[in-house]
Amino acid sequence: MRKVAIEEAVGLPLGHDITEILPGKVKRRAFQRGHVVSAQDIPRLRSLGKEHIYVWEADDHLVHEDEAAMRLARSAAGFGVSISTPNQGRVNLQAAVPGLLKVRVSQLQWINNCDDIIFATLHNNLVVKKNQIVAGTRIIPLAIKKELLLEAEHLASQPLPLVEIKPFQSLWVGVVTTGSEVNSGLIRDGFNYILRQKVNALGGRWMGHTIVPDDPELIAGEINNFVVEGAQLILVTGGMSVDADDATPKGIRTSGAQVVFHGAPVLPGSHFMLAYLGRVPICGVPGGALFNKVTTLDLVLPRIFADERISRADMSALGHGGLCQECQSCHYPNCSFGKTTPF
Repeated sequence: MRKVAIEEAVGLPLGHDITEILPGKVKRRAFQRGHVVSAQDIPRLRSLGKEHIYVWEADDHLVHEDEAAMRLARSAAGFGVSISTPNQGRVNLQAAVPGLLKVRVSQLQWINNCDDIIFATLHNNLVVKKNQIVAGTRIIPLAIKKELLLEAEHLASQPLPLVEIKPFQSLWVGVVTTGSEVNSGLIRDGFNYILRQKVNALGGRWMGHTIVPDDPELIAGEINNFVVEGAQLILVTGGMSVDADDATPKGIRTSGAQVVFHGAPVLPGSHFMLAYLGRVPICGVPGGALFNKVTTLDLVLPRIFADERISRADMSALGHGGLCQECQSCHYPNCSFGKTTPF
């Protein structure tokens, strides 16, 4: 960059965006890179605190901040991610499709360890909407050394792109509600409506709902019936605590499913159970899901709908961030609940 007094800048193109800040009101681009300075611009430039501007002069060893941010964003963007144009040196990455945000956190840390570069993202495994901003990057100086940018581009793209969106699969979902008191009609089932909402929000297809008493053999039979009929996800509700007559965990095991875990380091939802019968995930949903807006189920379901097979290690990691603060007004997912930190 060549520094030029504003009085001598008339007819010259700006080498970078110039930002205007009105404290507490707005931060915006006042002049765009490439704008040719006119005599009428001088008073406004001075009101923005500018006595000099900078003119870009080509250098084989340097890359301008806008070009560098675009290159880094392109290297980092995987499937389902689009890129904005530079604005005040910043480039945003947006979700081109709704789905599950995947961030390679170790790669992100390596990138941010590079001099003169920053890359910020939303949390890994967050459900995002189409066009939602999921990450942003910029170069700190007005230009960066080519070799440093090349290193950052490699880190952003290898072994996989830093950021991608995994679209949700439209899974067929069957629900087995357990409980002799519900089966007999003494208590009205409350799970059906709640689970329908959660399944519909992720694009799932409702296959059916059946109610059985607290009998492991009957529970196992209904699970297997749903599998035979083509269910791709089965939710088994109720009877997940440690009461002697709670038969759901045994029923899931009796079905032949392989249990990944029973007991998640998440509050609420610690009695949650996950098993797989072949490729079909089976979730044992404790009664807390009737009373709490967000539980372990809400942390696991998006990953299942994104076609991820969840491991015991995945669940163990939820302990850090797994304590819900049960705020009077729930702001999930814009809070710390379920946000694991890989340190």
